[in-house]
Parts: sequence; C-alpha cells; structure tokens
Amino acid sequence: MLTGGCAAYLVWKIDLSQTAHVLAHVRPGYFAAALALLFATIPPLAWRWRLLLRARGIDDSLPWLMRAYLVSYAAGQVLPTSLGGDATRIFETSRRHPGRGGEIAGSVLLERAIGGAATLVLAATGFAIALGSYDVGAYLWVELAFIVGAVVLFVLLFARSARPLLARLAPVLRLIRLERPARAVYEAMHAYRGDAAVLGTVFTVTLALQAVRIVTIWLVAEAVHVDLSPRPFFVMGPLLFLVMLVPFTINGFALRETFFVSFLGNLGVAAEPAFATGFLFFLLSTSLALPGAAIVVWESVRGAAAGGVSSRRVAPR
Repeated sequence: MLTGGCAAYLVWKIDLSQTAHVLAHVRPGYFAAALALLFATIPPLAWRWRLLLRARGIDDSLPWLMRAYLVSYAAGQVLPTSLGGDATRIFETSRRHPGRGGEIAGSVLLERAIGGAATLVLAATGFAIALGSYDVGAYLWVELAFIVGAVVLFVLLFARSARPLLARLAPVLRLIRLERPARAVYEAMHAYRGDAAVLGTVFTVTLALQAVRIVTIWLVAEAVHVDLSPRPFFVMGPLLFLVMLVPFTINGFALRETFFVSFLGNLGVAAEPAFATGFLFFLLSTSLALPGAAIVVWESVRGAAAGGVSSRRVAPR
C-alpha cells in the first residue's frame, strides 16, 4: 500500500518525457565520483566492524569482512531495507564462529546504534543549518522529532536505570519465544560499556562515513544539474537515512524517489530533476550491490562444482 501510494504520487508529479530528457543529460563525472566515494567507504566500514568484533574476542580478516559487507548490500536489494543486509552479515559470520551468534548480532546492532548516534549529530547539524536559512517545510520539524526520539531511544537502550522498564517486556518476549535471543543481544551490546576507546573510534569513523554518504547525494544531484550547495543535503541526508529504514518496501522502491521529489521541491527544484536525483541514488545502491551478487554467484558455482567432483570420487565402480 505504501509503495503503491508513493508510485501514484510520482506519476501525478512528474512528466516522464521531461524526466527522460534530464536523465539523458546526466553529467557522468559527478556520478562516477559518487560511486568511487561509496566504494571507498567499504574498507573503513569493515575495519570499524572488526574493532567491535575484536573487543569481544572474535577475530576475522579484513578481506572477509569487506566481502560480508558487499554481500549484505546485495541482500539489501531484495530484503526489506538495509536491516535485511545486517541479518545476512549476522547469519554468515555466526556460521564462521559457532556459539558466538549473540555477540556477533550485538556487534552489528551496536553498529546500527552508533550509526544512529552519528545520524543524530548530523541531524542536529542539519537542523541548525536549516533554521532560518532553508524553507523545507515540515521536514525541519520531522528532523527535530527524530533528534528527540533518538535521544529517548538511546536512553532506553543503554542507561542502566532503564533496565527495570525494559524488564516489563520480558513476558511478551517470552510469549513469542524471543526473550533468550533478545536478552543475549542486549547483554552483548552492554558488554561494550567498558570499551570507551573502541566506541569513540567507531563513532568518529561512522560520523565521517555518513558525511561522505551525504556528499554522494549532493554529487548525484549535481549530475542532473540540481545546482544547490552541499549545505541543504546535510539537512536532507539524515532524514533519507531514516526513510531508508522503513521496513515496508523492498530497497525503498518509490518511497525514496517520493522523498527526493518532496524534499527538493521545497527548495525550488522541479519534480523531474528531483526524481532523477533519487533514481541515480538508487543506481548507486544497485552498483554497490553488484560485486556482492557476483561473489554469491561465484561461490555457489564453485561450491556446486566442488560437490560434483567429491561425488564422482566416492561413486562406486
């Protein structure tokens, strides 16, 4: 229903022939720069996750963790939101480290929590930038609500004083057979409370990486001749990251483009180049997923071939 409503909004707002004209005149240099920046974030992302895993005594190589990120991007194209990619990382890494599933899930969810904290800082920065400078309508107050909501959520998740309140959820979780895994993940996340240096490093890296992602949004906008400064994109970026977590669409289809048309429309950008910006951002995500898809196909083919050879070796004469 959400996807259908967004698609109907787009059909109402944009002229397909004008949109095709805008896309036909894309400046490829800007798109290539955005894509290069996104791929450049993979090693720091893997290194950040490795720090969290090592803090819990789980060691894995940087190349494999980079591979896990690439595969998770591919999974995120067909599973609901980027959280589907996180589930893929947890599943694959837990198979490599039997018995450590709770700690691995905790590291991935802590990554998300730290990402939320970094988004919170960027959202506060964007709010300060926009206040009195950009007329983005209700989005400014949505951003403020996001900031307040994120602070409340962090207090609930990480403050020791909030534990009695969260304990009230135990009967419900027990009823749906989620109490044990939820408790394991919660305790695994709280085990990092004594690793202040690790958490500080991970937060700093995350903040820098999210700023880079915002720059890629500005670059794809420039690619379709949306000539705005990078500043309003620091208002837009944190909201977009939040929109992409909505779990009712596949890879944010239609919802993402609707957000671009609506937000950039408040800044005087016509619907067609705004839609084209969202579409190019989608192409960025798809391009980032291609290596992971190729890895999955290659490993499947190689595994099938190895299985065939093994079967022939043990076949009776």
